[in-house]
Amino acid sequence: MMQFTISQFPPYLSLAIWVPILFGVLILAVGRDEKAGFTRVLSLVGAIVSFLPTIPLMMNFDNAAHGMQFVESAPWIGRFNIMYALAVDGLSLWFVPLTAFITIIVVISAWEVIEKRVAQYMGSFLILSGLMVGVFCAMDGLLFYFFFEATLIPMFIIIGVFGGANRVYASFKFFLYTFFGSLLTLVAIVYLYNKSGGSFSILEWHQLPLTMREQVLIFCAFLMAFAVKVPMWPVHTWLPDAHVEAPTGGSVVLAAIMLKLGAYGFLRFSLPIAPDASLYLAPFIITLSLIAVIYIGLVALVQTDMKKLVAYSSIAHMGFVTLGFFMFGDMAVQGGIVQMISHGFISGAMFLCIGVLYDRVHSREIAAYGGVINRMPKFAAFFVFFSMANAGLPATSGFVGEFMVILGAVKFNFWIGMLAATALILGAAYSLWMVKRVVFGAIANKNVDALTDLNRREFFMFAVLAIAVLAMGLYPAPFTDTMQTSVADLLSHVNVSKLPALLPQ
Repeated sequence: MMQFTISQFPPYLSLAIWVPILFGVLILAVGRDEKAGFTRVLSLVGAIVSFLPTIPLMMNFDNAAHGMQFVESAPWIGRFNIMYALAVDGLSLWFVPLTAFITIIVVISAWEVIEKRVAQYMGSFLILSGLMVGVFCAMDGLLFYFFFEATLIPMFIIIGVFGGANRVYASFKFFLYTFFGSLLTLVAIVYLYNKSGGSFSILEWHQLPLTMREQVLIFCAFLMAFAVKVPMWPVHTWLPDAHVEAPTGGSVVLAAIMLKLGAYGFLRFSLPIAPDASLYLAPFIITLSLIAVIYIGLVALVQTDMKKLVAYSSIAHMGFVTLGFFMFGDMAVQGGIVQMISHGFISGAMFLCIGVLYDRVHSREIAAYGGVINRMPKFAAFFVFFSMANAGLPATSGFVGEFMVILGAVKFNFWIGMLAATALILGAAYSLWMVKRVVFGAIANKNVDALTDLNRREFFMFAVLAIAVLAMGLYPAPFTDTMQTSVADLLSHVNVSKLPALLPQ
């Protein structure tokens, strides 16, 4: 389907991966609590410098080109033909700058909040940032698995060390769910290595003839890892616990980036490696996605904890992503990817809003608030805006992806489209319910009465995210144009059977 093209650019992808990791290690080595100010400045410098290599990626990406771009390839473990192979295409490009951008926001958000173990907190996020970028860039199966699994370690530390009262339980649940889900993926990677004659190249696996039985087993093996990571119903139960106990920055990265690793895995592995099995099992995945969209949306309606409500809404929104991918339409798949990018901005902003309130009142319970707009008008404006975007308000990024998926669903099957559209109603219901109880009305208690509005740091953080949400909602063309060729290539590949008896002679 896709082949490497020769890159004439500097190693931007390696820089995007290893610069934050090196800064993270440096911060862990030199950071001390008595030098917290220096640690914070070094962390912000590291996050900004890590974002810089992603700018030429966006500026120099050729929307019309087929195949992979910004290719880097070198032997890693020559004896087993394992390569350090990096590249991006329209399916993965935007997740590299998104990851680096969210890392900057996380560093800014923790500037005054984290007072102890600042170096461990900031260093973990920078290392995690580089590892997540590696997942989106890796074109060697074992390299992908290395980055995919390595992301668990810093997030485990972030939740387990800096989380809430039940942080140990939540961190272990997060680790065990995602780790055990990935073990079968390793088995599938080793099988494909042997089947291909000793190659870990993901692009070579895309061309590998496989029987239907092999494809179904490989698809199910990958599904175990990617479904947990998304997370899809019914393997979603680790996410609300992880969100509730994680510090604000952990929730932001978890929702904005880490959930996307599983969805991206479907695009890079499941669909192109096992296309016949993907088509055969598509009704099953569509059913699970619709359950996530509708049932989890109803679950979000009854939550009393703001973090849990937004966590469940994330599961529902990611259900839109998998729904779009497995209807195999150009509009639906593009909508799923746009939804992934948009959800990165919106979910991150929602968890930051909850974090701002928690820092002041030390409660996430909706009942602990009421009348916030009377004391925090600037915050209230941002909170209402991001909540509306979360509900899919037109002119925000939240509308674009969901609308494209619904259009693709109606074209695929009217009733599936109608069921998917109920998410817009449910999203508006739980978002408006939370906004009404938290923001509007009379001042509910003395804690709300003592609230102070956003400071300059917090205002800047929300303003940047609001601009991103609004810009993507008003003008999504830069995103859709970038992915159009790659999505078309992927779908043309999926529509060609890989069964040995049906391959062209």
